[in-house]
Amino acid sequence: MDLPSGMVHNHPSGDPTPSSADVDMTRQVVGAARSLRIEVHDHLVVGRHGVASFKALGLL
Repeated sequence: MDLPSGMVHNHPSGDPTPSSADVDMTRQVVGAARSLRIEVHDHLVVGRHGVASFKALGLL
């Protein structure tokens, strides 16, 4: 059985746009999770000015 999972973190700057470091770290976590049969469904970045979804942005 694969376990569903999601990730969330905040950007205190207020801009929820994922940084290149966010994208790199997400790829590493997704790879590690896959080896444990955990599927990451989305990664949300929360900022004062909204929320960015890796899935909606095509980054996941």
